[in-house]
Order: sequence, then structure tokens, then C-alpha cells
Amino acid sequence: MFTGLIQDVGRIKALRRTGRFAVFEVETRLADEGLRVGDSLAVMGACLTAVKVRPGVVDLEAVAETLSRTTLGRLSVGDRVNLERALQVSDRLDGHIVQGHVDGTGIVRSLRRDGPALLLEIGLAPDLLRHVVEKGSIAVDGISLTVATLLPQGFVVSIIPHTLGQTTLDELAVGDRVNIETDILAKYVERLLSIARPDIRQAGNGVTLEMLARNGFIE
Repeated sequence: MFTGLIQDVGRIKALRRTGRFAVFEVETRLADEGLRVGDSLAVMGACLTAVKVRPGVVDLEAVAETLSRTTLGRLSVGDRVNLERALQVSDRLDGHIVQGHVDGTGIVRSLRRDGPALLLEIGLAPDLLRHVVEKGSIAVDGISLTVATLLPQGFVVSIIPHTLGQTTLDELAVGDRVNIETDILAKYVERLLSIARPDIRQAGNGVTLEMLARNGFIE
């Protein structure tokens, strides 16, 4: 479990691929801060397991599902990556509940300045967009952000200078792909509604305001 607050930006030191399996050697100060073999580490929002830890470097394994569903399969030696250690029970939940289970990828549609902030528009497939709500939380490359505007085919987030300076977001360009994890609460609500009302599942349209009103959940 994570919060979406990036603790370090590491760098890919080496990459070993064996078929559809990969081991990333990542340079990070977190390796010197109590990280142990078996610990979870979110890399660009994807939860990976530390299999080897040595001064300044941690080795992390990624299986085929992770490589195909996320942008990790596109990483190269020298690339910078957002990193976050797993949440401790005693920690403050300053971001939002992030599982580190990336749902899929979105594509950067535009980047434009709004004073000191950056407005980032991301295009998203309908099966993921149905779990996104305006002013709700979303994880982009492992970063907890708030949806500023919901669009028919994507969403916009507003990023403050501090977040830009502490993550890889300042390296994005139009056309780049980013890892997306939608809010876990939306997924459970949809699942529970589909069990309670099989007609909703059969319709295949997901949870919408129109559906909720039609079935008496809202006025």
C-alpha cells in the first residue's frame, strides 16, 4: 500500500531481460535508508519487490503482466523513475490510497502553463475513464494528483511547482505514455453494484450518473 507521495527519483543503472521477465537495477538513496530484500517499492506507480539491496542500489523484479500493462517495459538505462516505499501504519495519509497496481496507461495530450502550475491533459481509454471523477484522486506515474477537469476522453490535472521539482513530471512531452491507477473506491463501488444489480453488469456501460439516477441511487 502506498500514498502517491514520491520519496526519491532514482535512475535505472542496469536492466536485465530474460524473455518476458526483467530485473531493474535502480540507483536510489532509499537503498541506504533501511530498505530490505522482500520489501515493496513503487516504481513509476507499479509495486515491485526488492530482490537485492546494496549501497545506493536496489534490484527489482518485474513479470510479464507488469511489463505489458505499464510503461516499465519501455524503460532504458539512464531513465529517471519515481520511487515510493510502502506505507507504514504510523504514517500520515497525505496523498490517497494507492495500491501500486497500475490499471493501464494514458497518453499525454497537452501541457500548458497556468501561472506557476502546469496543466497536464491525459487521454484515457473508456474502461479506465469510468473510474475517474472530477475532484477525485488519481495516481499518474505513481504520483497522487487531483482531477481538476474531467473530459469526454480524458482528464486534466494541475501540478504545483513543488511536485514538478520532486518527480519526473517535468520531463513529460506530448505523446508520452504514463501509468494510471484509478481510485480503488470507484472499482469496489462498481463491483458491488454489478452484483446487486446484474442488469447493470449486463449493460456493460459501467457506473454513470444516469445509471445511478435510473436505479434510484441518487435523485
